[in-house]
Amino acid sequence: MEMKKELAEAIVNPASYKDFEKIHAVFTELRQTAPVALAKPRGFEPFWFISKFEDVQAVEADNETFHAGDQPTVLVDSETNRLTIEEVGSPHRFLTLVQMDGEKHKAYRDLTASWFGPRSLRNLEPRIRNRMQQTLDSIMATGGECDFARDIALLYPLRVIMDVLGVEDEAEELMLRFTQEVFGSSDAEANATGRSYATPEEQQQAISEIAMEAFGYFSALTESRRKDPKDDLASLLSNGTINDEPLGEVETFGYYAITATAGHDTTSNSTSAGMIALCEQAELLKRLQNDPSLIPGFVEESIRWESPVKHFMRSATRDTQIRGIDIKKDDWLMSNFASASRDEDVYKNPFAFDITRKPNRHMALGYGPHVCLGQHLARLEMRIFWEELLPRLKSVEMTGPAKRVGASFVSGPFSVPIKFELNG
Repeated sequence: MEMKKELAEAIVNPASYKDFEKIHAVFTELRQTAPVALAKPRGFEPFWFISKFEDVQAVEADNETFHAGDQPTVLVDSETNRLTIEEVGSPHRFLTLVQMDGEKHKAYRDLTASWFGPRSLRNLEPRIRNRMQQTLDSIMATGGECDFARDIALLYPLRVIMDVLGVEDEAEELMLRFTQEVFGSSDAEANATGRSYATPEEQQQAISEIAMEAFGYFSALTESRRKDPKDDLASLLSNGTINDEPLGEVETFGYYAITATAGHDTTSNSTSAGMIALCEQAELLKRLQNDPSLIPGFVEESIRWESPVKHFMRSATRDTQIRGIDIKKDDWLMSNFASASRDEDVYKNPFAFDITRKPNRHMALGYGPHVCLGQHLARLEMRIFWEELLPRLKSVEMTGPAKRVGASFVSGPFSVPIKFELNG
């Protein structure tokens, strides 16, 4: 079934994602009227929009039928895809876990899986709490008023992921520009340059420039860790092997890139969503303070509610069907996690922020072979953040509307102005 033209244009327009209610109204209409719909927006290759929880889960579970890396893994227009292939010889500017399939994906994922497992996270917890103490100091220094998204939620997970990687504090500004430009480059208010790009060429040039700067930094870090390994992910990547061979230069940089970017913006967006909920639900702060056992549910609902990674693109390796609709070999599909995480057939009152949802299954962190490698780290960071902050908060309210990133891939609040009082 072909999607209505205005819905197809809304899905691919980055500006649509600045209006949370508007874009979710589009997703809701598609779930209810055309759950498997062929989008044909101007300037883009046609793609199937998969909006229901059950279908997104099935696509993500079947990496043999639905590949991540054969075509662009995130939504890009035809001209951007052409320029990328022309420049790097592939539809992927970065070769990361999310662009890999099959045995190669498994081998590269297994290399660091233990680093994001329970034992490593227990070892990381003291370092995370130390970063949170720094964050509390920053909150107290604001004098009771700040932009929570920009001043707090943006920096805390960035510093945690820098600890995981082994990146020095001096590189914080570079890491921040890198993540902002990769994920928010279409939005002048939220990207690293503050510029709007008139053409795909301009946007690609900006991403290339920051990528080269980051590549230089990570290459130097790799050389340093080969000479002097430490207890960090950089040392593992610098000295690890796949099939008894060292990681290639491109693959090593890709690992750094996905860890730095995916480990940062997604957590900051979900944390900001949690703060918005605290401000909008007057009783929520007291509930959480009176019963801290509710904090993990608050974290999970923040992740579901925001679903910072809105989608991944897949391509069919064979003819198949979804909901009885024929999907042809090489067809391009969008697994829409944000829509799946609001599916009325899965969630009671999906548009209510409910910290007591049980079970709270969602697609915000993916599913199947490509489920988020750092999902447990993200939950731990957010739990520690709220465990430390909530007991200190006497009151909090927003002083203006939240502003959201205009981006179709990873997006969320980039401005959440608040004023607050702390307990004496």
